Amino acid sequence: MRAEAEHIAISKSKGIKIDWKDGHRSEYSLGYLRDECPCATCTGAHGTEPQKTNYAAEEAKPVNPFKMYTPTLKMLKVEEVGAYAIQIQWSDGHGSGIYSFDHLRKICGCPQCKTVVQ
Repeated sequence: MRAEAEHIAISKSKGIKIDWKDGHRSEYSLGYLRDECPCATCTGAHGTEPQKTNYAAEEAKPVNPFKMYTPTLKMLKVEEVGAYAIQIQWSDGHGSGIYSFDHLRKICGCPQCKTVVQ
């Protein structure tokens, strides 16, 4: 069964929330979305080493008031791709990943979805 989004709420500085047509709700932080980029470079689909990021781990760390400045990850632009996906242009210069609704539903990190064998 294909995942179908009913409503998508986008915050370029916080993340994405999706209400699915089957009544489920998913929430994705910026770091988690960036870490789960499905593009060929990030997944190593061309036979190369996957270029994994670790933004989600950075989000989870306590804020250090004496930390040197590092740019904050943001979504610069989010565009629909047909009726099946979105594409995100990230502030770190990355933007080739197409996040299909099937992929987004598969990576839902809520407790209910984590218990389902995929």
